[in-house]
Amino acid sequence: MVDNPLKRRVAPLSYNARGNPVHTWTLTPSHITDPVICMLPPDGILPVIFVPGIMGSNLKSKPEEEKEKKNKNKKAVPVWRLDAGFLGKNMWLAKNWVFKTAGERQKILHPLRAQVDEDGAVPKRAVGTVLVKPEQDKKSAALALAKRYKERGWGEVSETSYHGFLLWLEETLNSEFLPHKWPQFDIKPEHLHTLAVGPEPIHITKLKPEIPIAMPGLGADLGRQLPPLVSDELLARSGYRMPVHACGYNWLDSNELAASRLAERIDELMRQYGRNCQQVILVTHSMGGLVARRCAQLPGMADKIAGVVHGVMPATGAPVAYRRCKVGMSDEDPIAGAVIGPSGQEVTAVFAQAPGALQLLPTQEYAPGWLRLVDERGVSAMPRQPVKDPYDEIYLQRDRWWGLLREEWLAPKGGDPITWETFAKNIKKAKSFHLCIAGAYHPQTYVYYGSDEKHPSFESITWKMLRGSRLNGPYASSPDAFTVSSLQMHEVRDDGRSPLYVGGRAEAVPPPRGDPDGVVKTVQTSYWELHCQMQDGSGDGTVPVSSGSAPVKRARYDSIRQQIKAPGFDHEASYANPLTQQFTLYSLIKIAATAKRPLCVN
Repeated sequence: MVDNPLKRRVAPLSYNARGNPVHTWTLTPSHITDPVICMLPPDGILPVIFVPGIMGSNLKSKPEEEKEKKNKNKKAVPVWRLDAGFLGKNMWLAKNWVFKTAGERQKILHPLRAQVDEDGAVPKRAVGTVLVKPEQDKKSAALALAKRYKERGWGEVSETSYHGFLLWLEETLNSEFLPHKWPQFDIKPEHLHTLAVGPEPIHITKLKPEIPIAMPGLGADLGRQLPPLVSDELLARSGYRMPVHACGYNWLDSNELAASRLAERIDELMRQYGRNCQQVILVTHSMGGLVARRCAQLPGMADKIAGVVHGVMPATGAPVAYRRCKVGMSDEDPIAGAVIGPSGQEVTAVFAQAPGALQLLPTQEYAPGWLRLVDERGVSAMPRQPVKDPYDEIYLQRDRWWGLLREEWLAPKGGDPITWETFAKNIKKAKSFHLCIAGAYHPQTYVYYGSDEKHPSFESITWKMLRGSRLNGPYASSPDAFTVSSLQMHEVRDDGRSPLYVGGRAEAVPPPRGDPDGVVKTVQTSYWELHCQMQDGSGDGTVPVSSGSAPVKRARYDSIRQQIKAPGFDHEASYANPLTQQFTLYSLIKIAATAKRPLCVN
């Protein structure tokens, strides 16, 4: 007997490192004989692995192979840490990168000198299946919780960009396993029926089969576009625990290597969860989509992946990657530009040696003619580029000023210079990678991309010729547009910012007479100024609509189950948007309904 016979005794539930449920109970006096109820979650396990975008993984230093013996005792230090700091702002990046020169960036952010840093910040609250034993003291519980999140890989990815979404996803997928109680769905009394089970009947409420179930969070527009979920799909999904993991990667190195790391993580998790786990689901952000697509091509991997959800993936690349190599990022976003690189010199110092970054350039599948030069009247001043092959016609173009990069920027002061040949090898790696994944998508793929007037993107890159200033001599002597389009790198003055200058020089202008405190100013004189124009298309601020929407047009087979266009978010924060979160949940349920049943389930 107990003091309150109507109150059931339920043993608290937690999970161990292998993801198995653990119940704890303190022994009670022998006269208390009513049962202790152990509520069991589903036996099936279908892990969700989140794959971040470029610059979304924490990195730490790694000695180069030939120096490893000498540096055995040297401790790795963070080189790219994405923890939320004061008021949720990443002060670490600002403190460590705003004043770095191109040479310092080149030395530190080299693919062979960096590796994934697992020790980034992790959440401090328990959700879903990330639980610890309730009897622990606060300090022990906090340490145990941090350990659980790090085992899940959450310390590898950006706290500022992703942890809010990962917490929401873990809580949504793993806090309740009775589908008729899920708050995201419009389940009405007529959708339910009650069963009486056992000699002393226990009444169990269940969803009726084959009932369309509305999902209000998708909104009216998407609700009309997407096929409704069916009660059978919710029931099938409820047969799984879906623990949320993350897999960071060295985004400086090739996405080919990142794909191999992801494959290793998938195998590791399937071994950890054992026979209860037959497949995983991948959820990707931006460049993480390219990593996942390649991973699914590796031997045996497609069968181990139940499905993939791609968010804001640059499926055919993004012209903004070219632009940042030319003029940096300060005119797009001064704050982000100070970290990533305010001018083309800082960006090139890192990008040229980083195969992963170069794999974001527009691919051979991107619509040709995305690079152009127009005169002051807006009339085309050269044939639009590329005609066919962006790698040879733009990225490896050495004798035109509009080629991807200036060779001298490969050897910044204070850096570890690379040669043009090394850069060319990296471009060939990018081409090979692009050709490998072209049109390749997992057969259960769901896609969303952004399209919002408030977040314009670069569909193309336009250089515009404008008359220069303060140059002695008549304009009649100015080179014509055709001549300008054919100028070589050394014939155009370029400090890695827009505009570039044709002719003239930097002239010192003294202060007005009689002004002892006046400042001597520098004015750029020229025949022409070449201005790199701002965004010209719709998108999410980074990925243009043409690239974001490419999967359904480019997929070789009928791989794309659903693809949606959504407004209201910028690229980095796309998973913070309620609409994209609901679409991700919708997609996960659809995928789970078709996943392999675990061996533990009859």
